[in-house]
Amino acid sequence: MSKFEISKKVGQHLRLAGLVGNWEGNTRTWFEKDVLADESPMRGKINVILGERFLNYEYEGILQGKPYQGKMLWAYDLGNEKCQCSWVDTFHMGTGILQSVGQATKNGFEVTGKYGWIGIPEPWEWRTELEIINSDQFIIRGFNISPEGDEAKATETIYHRI
Repeated sequence: MSKFEISKKVGQHLRLAGLVGNWEGNTRTWFEKDVLADESPMRGKINVILGERFLNYEYEGILQGKPYQGKMLWAYDLGNEKCQCSWVDTFHMGTGILQSVGQATKNGFEVTGKYGWIGIPEPWEWRTELEIINSDQFIIRGFNISPEGDEAKATETIYHRI
């Protein structure tokens, strides 16, 4: 049996596949450290693609009264024992794609990527935590990390299976 087949039965791919389904929750957003800017409903849909190799997470919600959408593609790279994520949305990412890499954690996955734009001297980091509470609840959090290493929670969505 291949590493991938084993992972689908008892490993990280099984863990990711456990999130397949439809989800509802609330998203909280901070633009300044510890200053809540918005709290609004969120809907998500998760499925596996390409022979159960990848997790496709699509979501839509409202942010400061305006609709927005996003998509994340999650992978567990067995060859490198790393979790990977590509993220796009219509608010935070503008027209860019955030590529992140990290590790499996006790209750999920944690990945970090860098972002920036012309005119800022050093890129910032964005850390995404995917915490699996149980088969009917998970939390996804995003943290901004300044070039100096200061970290602040930027988003948190608490989902429940529907």
